[in-house]
Amino acid sequence: MVASQAAAGTWGRAGHQCAAASSLPSLRLWEAQQVLSASKLSRKEIQKSYEHLFKVNNRSIGGSFYLQSKVVRAKERLEEELRIQVSEDRDRAATQKVITWLLPPHPPISNL
Repeated sequence: MVASQAAAGTWGRAGHQCAAASSLPSLRLWEAQQVLSASKLSRKEIQKSYEHLFKVNNRSIGGSFYLQSKVVRAKERLEEELRIQVSEDRDRAATQKVITWLLPPHPPISNL
């Protein structure tokens, strides 16, 4: 299990680019969601699927190292997508605060 995680983690540590711009072999978002059967991006759902699939694909019980590696890659891809979303949400919230602060108050609309 440790060897599987170490081998699967080799590609992920090669660079710290965002998932969309990475030149590393990577799964597309929809592929990662299919591998982990994750219909939505939720840390809890991703972790639960990862733990189950990693365990059942353990070579010591007749599982597949290849599939175990795919499971690790899928988890990393979805976690990266979550990090990107959190960062974008923070940026959007900060921008909204600045815009709100910079805009002058609207004058009352008069009835003509």
